Amino acid sequence: MTEHETFKLEVQQESAGKRLDALLSEFPQIGSRSQAERLIKQLCVLVNGEYAAKSHRMVEGDLVELLIPETKPTELLPEEIDFTIVFEDEHLAVIDKPAGLVVHPAPGHESGTLVNGLVARLKDLSGVGGELRPGIVHRLDKETSGLLVVAKSDEAHRELSRALKEREVQREYIALLQGSLPWKDGDISAPIGRDPGERKRMAVVSGGKNALTYFDVSRRYIHYTLVDVRLATGRTHQIRVHFSHLGYPVAGDVTYGAKSLPAQGSRFFLHAARLRFRHPVNGESMEFEQKLPSELTGFLDTLPEQT
Repeated sequence: MTEHETFKLEVQQESAGKRLDALLSEFPQIGSRSQAERLIKQLCVLVNGEYAAKSHRMVEGDLVELLIPETKPTELLPEEIDFTIVFEDEHLAVIDKPAGLVVHPAPGHESGTLVNGLVARLKDLSGVGGELRPGIVHRLDKETSGLLVVAKSDEAHRELSRALKEREVQREYIALLQGSLPWKDGDISAPIGRDPGERKRMAVVSGGKNALTYFDVSRRYIHYTLVDVRLATGRTHQIRVHFSHLGYPVAGDVTYGAKSLPAQGSRFFLHAARLRFRHPVNGESMEFEQKLPSELTGFLDTLPEQT
C-alpha cells in the first residue's frame, strides 16, 4: 500500500490569481479551505516542484501536485457518551446531538466529546478531518442540539464536504429569539468574522466571510419569537451572530446578549431540526427531522402567546 495518493492539476486561465489554499479547496479530494491549509502546513503540496505558502497566487500554467497522506486510525479514547444514532449505513451516520456536548476534542475539552462517543459506538470513521476529528463533516455548537451527519468512509467525507461547500446540504433550525421580531420572514446577508473586541466571539464585520441566513416566523409569544431558520452558508455561530446583530439574540445565548433561560443552565434555544442531502455514494435523497427536546418544549409551554 502506498503512503499517499498524488493528484496533479495544471492551473487554467480562470484560476490565475487565486490563492493556493482557495484553489486546493476546490479539489474534491479536499473539500474545505481548512483541510487545504492543513495539507500545505504538512508539506503535502508542491507548486512547480517547490513548496509554497497558502497565500501564493496562482499563475496560468502552474503545476500543482497534491499528496494526500494515507489516513491513520485514530487513537482517541472511546467513551460512553449519551447521544442517539438516527440512521447508519456503511458510509455515514446521522446523529441527534444533545445540548451540552462538544463535537470534537479541543483545548479545554480533550475528552467527553461526541467524537469520543463515536469512536466507541461506530466501527469505522473517516480519517479525512484529522486524528482529532474523525468523521466530522460539520459542527454544532456545544449548547445547540439536533442533527448532524458523520462520515464513516473517506469517500463519503469528501463528497459531503463538497456538497456542503456547494450548498447542496439543507440545514434547518428552530430558534427562539428574545424580543418581538418585526418581520414575518426574510433573509440576513451580513459578513461574519472574529469580533475585534473579543476574539472568542464572532461578529458582523467589514471584510468578514459572506454569510446568508433565511428565516420564517412560526409563532409569536410575549417577549419572544419562534422562527424556522435555513442556512445558505455555514459560518461559525452564524445564526447566533446574525440575529444578535439585528437586536434579537437567540433566547438564552448570554454570549451574544440574551438573558439566560430559567432552569436551563447554559443552553440556549437553538435546535438543528431538519437535514436534507443526497447520499454521498448512491445519490439517494435523504431527509431527517428531529423534534425539539423536552427541555425546550417545556420552556415554550411556560410562555404566553401573542394574540
